[in-house]
Amino acid sequence: MGQVMFIVWRESVEALLVVGILYAWLKNGDVGARRGIPYLWGGVAAGVLLAAGLGAALLGFSELLSGDAQTWFQIAIVLIAAVLIVQMVFWMRKHGRTLKKDMENSMQSSYQSGNWWGVFVLVMLAIAREGSETAVFLYGIGLGQQDASTASLVLAGVIGFGLAFLTFYLLQLGGKIFSWRRFFQVTEVILLLLAAGLLVTGVEKLFDVILESSDMLASANWTMTLTAPVWDTSMLLDDSTTLGSLVSTLTGYRARPALLSVIVYVVYWAVVCSALYRKPQPQPKSKRQEAV
Repeated sequence: MGQVMFIVWRESVEALLVVGILYAWLKNGDVGARRGIPYLWGGVAAGVLLAAGLGAALLGFSELLSGDAQTWFQIAIVLIAAVLIVQMVFWMRKHGRTLKKDMENSMQSSYQSGNWWGVFVLVMLAIAREGSETAVFLYGIGLGQQDASTASLVLAGVIGFGLAFLTFYLLQLGGKIFSWRRFFQVTEVILLLLAAGLLVTGVEKLFDVILESSDMLASANWTMTLTAPVWDTSMLLDDSTTLGSLVSTLTGYRARPALLSVIVYVVYWAVVCSALYRKPQPQPKSKRQEAV
């Protein structure tokens, strides 16, 4: 249940950050600026409805499918969720520092033109994006397939949402230890670990489906090598236990990992780390700058 709570908590804090920035700008402005507040809340409501619609569509479409089609759909969602998590981390790294400034500039433009529908659309898309990502992430980690009851899943989501409000309040107070910068640094590491777990799970399921559909591949020596366990750490932490299952979901940990899983995990972190720490290429000077 911890992964459900974390996803709801992290995505809700991001949504609250967007709404908080825009609300503060409108509330602290003049009478004309405060006219945009109803459009702000209208955008929040519309974004929540769009996100809820996507979640319902995911569950509904999955129920319509059966057999192999449903299996392929679930594998695709798991892999898409892993990609989206990595994309979100990189997007926040690129735009996080200028997010507040960019949104305030957009608000200033709406204020000057007197057209507050731009605020409505901005908030709606922001909330729908966070909510849609949450729906995909939760589906990707197997929200509908866990042994836990529906009540416990809902409770985990409610707790995560409540923690998001508390976290947002504490972050607004400021501080060197508990700050927005520290929050994003810590949570981006957890998100990348979660994406690694989803990727390993998706590839494992994909490989299993391929082997089940072909007896020739299943009996091939190279496939048996890929599926053979590399080591056994179940004595230290068994991934079939409650704690081990949580660690497995959040990080991709396997007590008896197959060679394929190890390869996927290593390649994933090699690609992510090289992209994270890649130095930006210097921009080529224009002819006018060279002349100067």
